[in-house]
Amino acid sequence: MNSTELENMIRAILADNLNGAVGSKATPNAIFHQVEDAIIAGYGAYRQYMAEALALRTKIITALREELAPLISEMSERAADETGMGNALDKIAKNTAALANTPGIEDLTTRALTGDGGMVLFELSPFGLIGAIAPSTNPTETIINNTISMLAAGNAVYFSPHPGAKNVSLWLIEKIEGIIYRASGIHNLVTTVANPTFDATREMMAHPRIALLAVTGGPAIVDMAMKTGKKVIGAGPGNPPVLVDETACPIKAAKDIVDGAAFDHNVLCIAEKSVIVVDSIADRLVDNMQKNGALLVSSVADVAKLRQVAITEKGEANKKLVGKSPAVILQAAGLSAPFAPRLIIVEVGKDDPLVLVEQLMPVLPIVRVKDFDEGLALALVVENDLHHTAIMHSQNVSRLNRAAKTMQTSIFVKNGPSYAGLGIGAEGFTTFTIATPTGEGTTSPRTFARKRRCVLTNGFSIR
Repeated sequence: MNSTELENMIRAILADNLNGAVGSKATPNAIFHQVEDAIIAGYGAYRQYMAEALALRTKIITALREELAPLISEMSERAADETGMGNALDKIAKNTAALANTPGIEDLTTRALTGDGGMVLFELSPFGLIGAIAPSTNPTETIINNTISMLAAGNAVYFSPHPGAKNVSLWLIEKIEGIIYRASGIHNLVTTVANPTFDATREMMAHPRIALLAVTGGPAIVDMAMKTGKKVIGAGPGNPPVLVDETACPIKAAKDIVDGAAFDHNVLCIAEKSVIVVDSIADRLVDNMQKNGALLVSSVADVAKLRQVAITEKGEANKKLVGKSPAVILQAAGLSAPFAPRLIIVEVGKDDPLVLVEQLMPVLPIVRVKDFDEGLALALVVENDLHHTAIMHSQNVSRLNRAAKTMQTSIFVKNGPSYAGLGIGAEGFTTFTIATPTGEGTTSPRTFARKRRCVLTNGFSIR
């Protein structure tokens, strides 16, 4: 037996002893029947984990990348089948990005200051046990992304999956826990409950062992988390406009917009939700969007039918059609198409509910404006001070800069599809928790670490 095998055996024995001490042997690892048991087991795992070297974090993350990669197709199909939202092919791209492009411990940089008075270190350390809430729109992507980020920062994680994605979420969490245990000898660094209900989530939020809440979901669940008095990293809603001025290339802009808005049937919160285009280029843009698989519904009566099925009488998105395919939405509206469209596009006025309500559907409203100034003013109204995401197509650098400064969104994509803002097909790391309400923006391991200050007086200044 070599030293590595001996080390893993010792870790396994210690982990089993700890699990026995907290009474978790009566329930499976990772998935528990009671919130209390899951939290106690997760906190015990965190206490073990924090005593380990940083190298173990990298070992775990490497194992997750290697062992989850062959499961991406299966988890994508499971998610699409269970939630009825999006499509497996695009979910494969999202899961791949989450697994390969979420940063590890390299994101945890140390800052040092030295002078006559000595030295100060600013280090990033774990919070402890994080309560993470995952959505039904991006369930597996969020769980993978959060797991890597939170474990890289040294935390353990209690996941509260959306009931609408319960089966695939529990399946994935169990797989993740097994991989982590084989890599580290520590059980229950990732836990959850077998029945993830609203009451279970509320109990988790209030538990004193939960040090931090990370919420990827709608405004109601973010508000509930904020009322706990705990530190919250909250990812809220968005209604991203895409602004196209007359200097843009209509061919590229059209392809990028269709690619972004059609991706996974528009369930991404960063996806293009409306197009605001300067009138002089609008015809060419719409023509090229159709060449890229978009179906233009131009009849006033037919647009009204789409509006009626997409937006409820309460002025909200029809949840039954969120993430559904264009074919399903057309059928619900009693409309037909001569081909299988990737996206449905309609031209409407600036006050249309299709423009002002975040639909999360592949129905993209287009609004014409006379010039860039009018377009930017409308984009602000449409984005509704959510400060989430905006996209712009232009060759005018000054306008791009002005729009970015004016919109003040967490993500601003220039001359590309919206998903470039997640590091998919573009530079930058991937995240599926975009914490706009609480100000962190695109999250990474350093987001889930607290800054600590360590001071040494009268030494270590060698300048």
